[in-house]
Amino acid sequence: MRLTHWVDAISIAVLVITGLLIARPQLSPLGEAYKNFWMGRIRELHFIFAYALTVGVLLRVSWFFRGNRYARSGAPLIWRAQWWRTVWQEFVEYLRSERGPMRLGHAPLAGAAYTAVILMALFQVLTGFAIYGQVNPGGFWDQLTGWVIPVFGGLFQTHMWHHLVAWGFVIYVIVHLYLVFYNSRLHKNGFVDSIVSGYKFYREGGRGGDKGIS
Repeated sequence: MRLTHWVDAISIAVLVITGLLIARPQLSPLGEAYKNFWMGRIRELHFIFAYALTVGVLLRVSWFFRGNRYARSGAPLIWRAQWWRTVWQEFVEYLRSERGPMRLGHAPLAGAAYTAVILMALFQVLTGFAIYGQVNPGGFWDQLTGWVIPVFGGLFQTHMWHHLVAWGFVIYVIVHLYLVFYNSRLHKNGFVDSIVSGYKFYREGGRGGDKGIS
């Protein structure tokens, strides 16, 4: 879980930065253009970390099925009324800065957010490799994901959707970092440290929030 978290986090950061440079190049190296390969290297980095993100997301999805109950915690059980009530309670707790129940697994609200991120990542993988496949018509990626482009009405529209959803990651990272540090300070449970060390802390009798997490 920690490995895929950091692979995905680094990949998303690099992909957003290189993607913005590809969309609107800002740096122009000195000298003759034929002697430089600046944007080629930027695109190369973009594709390398696209592969890394793909592997990271697929590993995380597989771990959802192969892991323990905590790996499945926070799954969006949208067909259950209790899940919606819990999500609303957590949302109100954040608005009021109240200390809710401690969880070692993901809370339903966090699980819904992570699910949305995984879906966005899969969307970016599909649209990104569909665009990438256009450099080699009839090649592997064109055959595998080329169907995506007609679905969105053409290459330009696919580019625009790919660019638009990328901003969703920017918004998510800002909110995610705020809530991680907020929870760590509120619960004093080593929440931030746990993504490196793997250990969380809780008060005795304070794990009621873990009931029914999977």
